[in-house]
Amino acid sequence: MPRRFLQRYMPNPETLRRQRSLRFMSRMIGDPGLWVLTRRTVANAFSVGLFSAMLPIPCQMVVAAFGAWLLRCNLPLSVGLVWITNPLTMPLVFYGNYRIGAWLMDTPAREAPTRVSTRWIAERTAEILPAVALGSVATAIVLALLANLLVRLAWRWHISRSWKQRTTKRRQRRREMND
Repeated sequence: MPRRFLQRYMPNPETLRRQRSLRFMSRMIGDPGLWVLTRRTVANAFSVGLFSAMLPIPCQMVVAAFGAWLLRCNLPLSVGLVWITNPLTMPLVFYGNYRIGAWLMDTPAREAPTRVSTRWIAERTAEILPAVALGSVATAIVLALLANLLVRLAWRWHISRSWKQRTTKRRQRRREMND
């Protein structure tokens, strides 16, 4: 993962610290250790962010921020990745988590209704909640581990590739100088 690419899209910590709505987190936001971009901090941020995104709870961003603080990983990445489950994707993600949970519990999964309403959700909550919870936690764990591994491998591949390119350029320069 190119560090410069990620830094280009990072928000400014001072700007965030000055926002009134984030004052309660100003000490955390001001911690320079939570803004570092290394293979470890980025991989762990992906894990924290995706884990938090899969949980069917309110305040996922706060959970991701607290997780970033606990694991000392990149705060903006972990909080930003929570938005994978946004209002558009949330029904599909959590229905998929429900199906996975029902499969893990070895119970038949209900088909999605043609029209979802709050009444339908209220009537079925007791039935589907255990499967949604289990499926969400299982998906969160698998996705967090997989993301961590893939980010570390991609970062390592990028570093290896750039080293090989540098070596090739140095050899070409030496050949040109010797000719």
